[in-house]
Amino acid sequence: MKEISFYKPTITERENELIKELLYNQDSKSVIDKFEEALKKYFDAKHVITTNNNAAAHHLALSSMDIKRGDKIICSVNAFPSVAQAIRHFDAEPIFVDINEDDFNINTDALEKILKEQNHKKLKCAFVTHMAGQSAELDEIYEIGERYEIKILDDANRAIGLTYKGKKVGGDSFLSCFQTSSQVQNPISAAGFFTTNDDEIAKNAKLLRNYALVNGIDKYGNLSYIYDVVDIGLKYDTNALNAAYSLAQIEKNDGFIKRQREIAAIYDKELAEYPHITTPVKKRDHIYSQYIIKINKNRDGFARELLARGIHTSLHYIPIHLLSYYKNKYALKVNDFPTALKVYQQILSLPIYDALKDEDVYYICDTIKEISKNRV
Repeated sequence: MKEISFYKPTITERENELIKELLYNQDSKSVIDKFEEALKKYFDAKHVITTNNNAAAHHLALSSMDIKRGDKIICSVNAFPSVAQAIRHFDAEPIFVDINEDDFNINTDALEKILKEQNHKKLKCAFVTHMAGQSAELDEIYEIGERYEIKILDDANRAIGLTYKGKKVGGDSFLSCFQTSSQVQNPISAAGFFTTNDDEIAKNAKLLRNYALVNGIDKYGNLSYIYDVVDIGLKYDTNALNAAYSLAQIEKNDGFIKRQREIAAIYDKELAEYPHITTPVKKRDHIYSQYIIKINKNRDGFARELLARGIHTSLHYIPIHLLSYYKNKYALKVNDFPTALKVYQQILSLPIYDALKDEDVYYICDTIKEISKNRV
């Protein structure tokens, strides 16, 4: 039986070349510097702060903003739990906001309503998740943020190259978080990073990501004879092997986006007007870092039938208010976010990545058609 993974990385000779060069030369700092410079150039951002994963980027970003216990931070209820977890590590409170039914991004009316309700000095910022490679409505969000005097942070996950009105998210943003791997566990290699044009945030992050050590690291990265610690630091800096691998991946990123759009075009054409299936709504620029369909009849059964035919799928995402920790901590009810709940009961993410062959895409489409017809 054919088996199609939900995601596989594209690895070429370039990754091998950069890693080999690092292993022979052992010039770790140079490789990390090259990775950060490549990202700055790609985004045209003033600062790039690399980390060892996306969760570290979220936590380091908030640490650099001096978030404290009791602070409140707005975030979409439809997001990977990394953002909410980063908030909770400060004993701060995530304030969840419902989403749009069509593009799964944060709903601006709901955002403004929450800001009116929560408008006090403890409210620090909003972490806006951009879904599936299509950004949220940033003009309106920025305008709302200015009126209520809060900073807007981007959670762009693995959608490196995401654009809004033709400009890369992360270029002139206050702060935007990304990751280089789609795998949640046991990735071949991973790195997180955030871009920012705020000098103070960048300065704080560079200090905090390596124990807040000063005057104590030699040119080889070793602890030197005398050192000092000036804050409660973290250990979130990336290593040179991950930087070398991720540099090779970034160099290919525009090609990845091109391929994702090609696959999305096949899905759009092949799955149009099939019973029980709704293909993604494209409202703005879209790079299809995920391809999320809606199934209006027994989504879980549909996913099981796909898996029985070797096709792995995923969910982006289970709404955070349905996850046990947050549900119990904040006494959240199932119907507190009705749109997110409705969407969650229907969505299914299909494989979409550079290494996926056309024949596999057509196999997925044919299988979906067969399952769909049998459900009429």
